[in-house]
Amino acid sequence: MYYKLYTVYQDSMLNEGNNEQIAQMKTIYETDKKDAEITLLNKDKEIQDKEIVKQKLVRNGFIGGFAVVLLFAGVFFMQRNRISKEKARSEELLLNILPAEVAEELKDKGHSDAQLVDHVTVLFTDFKGFTALSEQLSPKELVRDLHACFSEFDRICAKYGIEKIKTIGDAYMAAGGLPSPNATHAQDAVKAALEMAQVVEAGKAAKIAANQPFFEIRIGIHTGPVVAGIVGIKKFQYDIWGDTVNTASRMESSGEVGKVNISETTYELVKDQFACEFRGEIEAKGKGKMKMFFVKITEG
Repeated sequence: MYYKLYTVYQDSMLNEGNNEQIAQMKTIYETDKKDAEITLLNKDKEIQDKEIVKQKLVRNGFIGGFAVVLLFAGVFFMQRNRISKEKARSEELLLNILPAEVAEELKDKGHSDAQLVDHVTVLFTDFKGFTALSEQLSPKELVRDLHACFSEFDRICAKYGIEKIKTIGDAYMAAGGLPSPNATHAQDAVKAALEMAQVVEAGKAAKIAANQPFFEIRIGIHTGPVVAGIVGIKKFQYDIWGDTVNTASRMESSGEVGKVNISETTYELVKDQFACEFRGEIEAKGKGKMKMFFVKITEG
């Protein structure tokens, strides 16, 4: 009986010991398992952190690259816009110097061929007593008044399709019917001349009212053939040559203040559109006697 009790007790002790060992082992296992899980979680977190850093680097690289592309695109478009503006400005300046057709030819070929134009109406203006007037005005005032007057002449020429050729001191020269010939060049030139005379007359009235020196103008017109083209390689300009130019200049110098003096050739082309007054045969320097006509302000 005691032996049996001993055996049972011994088994019980062994079981308790085993249970304690099992519990300890289970605790160790659970602890190791948790440590392993924690380590794994830490590794996962580390991997996730590295992935996040990698994604941030990729994102920042993409944003940086995109910003660089945008910057280059902005610079490119700014440059292209600036070049376009400069090109447009150059075109505008070129067209201020040359007729459009001549400018295009110059750009395409690098030069412009001279041409003979059979029917051109040349207009000359000149201010009476300009030298004496310049002595009464300061250089700044003189240039200011000339600029104001010639700017109006430019506007008038553009209005009537007249090509401004050049200014020589106080003289203004323009021509109708070039570089592209047309059938209305004589009428266009006369209309422009009459309007120029009115501009100067209005300026004269304003100067008299202000008790200031004023301009008075003579205008001469003649029609005939000219040679037109560009000469020189620096500060080049479109110009015309021929006896027609000389005769137009004589029409101006043989005219009277505030009047538009035209040759017989021009008169034959405009007599049906404008009322004209025959002056008779007037001596023109270097040309002899020539029939001349004053164009009246009122159109016929």
